Amino acid sequence: MASIPRGEILRKLYAKAEAGIPILGGGAGTGISAKCEETGGIDLIVIYNTGRYRMAGRVSITGLFAYGDANAIVMDMAREVLPVVRHTPVLAGVNATDPFRLMPLFLRQVREAGFSGVQNFPTVGLFDGIMRANMEATGLGYDKEVEMIRLAREMDLLTTPYCFNEDEARAMAKAGADMIVAHLGLTTGGTIGAAVAITMEEAMDTTMRIAAAAREVRKDILVICHGGPFDDPDRVGQAIERMPGVNGFYGATSMERLPVERAITGQVRDFARMRTAPFTGR
Repeated sequence: MASIPRGEILRKLYAKAEAGIPILGGGAGTGISAKCEETGGIDLIVIYNTGRYRMAGRVSITGLFAYGDANAIVMDMAREVLPVVRHTPVLAGVNATDPFRLMPLFLRQVREAGFSGVQNFPTVGLFDGIMRANMEATGLGYDKEVEMIRLAREMDLLTTPYCFNEDEARAMAKAGADMIVAHLGLTTGGTIGAAVAITMEEAMDTTMRIAAAAREVRKDILVICHGGPFDDPDRVGQAIERMPGVNGFYGATSMERLPVERAITGQVRDFARMRTAPFTGR
């Protein structure tokens, strides 16, 4: 599909937000995931390298390490996903710290491929401690992600960056981000989900602080939540009702991996309950 104009996307997103209807974004690691998400009524589909690992049965954090070229993987996944999406904006997860890419050129390639926007993934926001300090000190810091979002905004691509704290939210808002995605860490649940996460109360508090910080810069910026204990429709729905000003939810694990795990497991168990006439051929 061809890219969808940013203004057209934003009109629909603001209409939902103003009507009190949550904006929903979802990661798609396969074409069938994208088709089903679109059929279900999703607002945004995001392709990033973690989707390939996730749907191959590997933990999502795999996408942060040197098991493949994240940007090349996204462009390869686009060949599978973009042709089967009919009317939903598809965003590319861009590894902004990639030292082998000329980012303005790569963003043009992203747009020409049919993507309507970008998200900053893989992101150094998921690193902390000595590793994060070393990345920031050697030119591979979060500022590269902010700059990528700024460039994408200048190209009139939709921008929905991950932010992990108030300072990052302010920086992305200043860069022109259309929507902040408050990232609360790896999603829990399922066979390969994170075993440890912050509590729901902590997640809600962090999300609200990120939203407030972004809106110190721009009142009109949209904010949605992702990750950590935000994993199930009922739990997310209850949390959003308690977070005024949070406009929706972005799910990747919760939109495709967890449903697949549950559906396939349940289907096989249902078949396994069948019985046949005893075999008497031996």
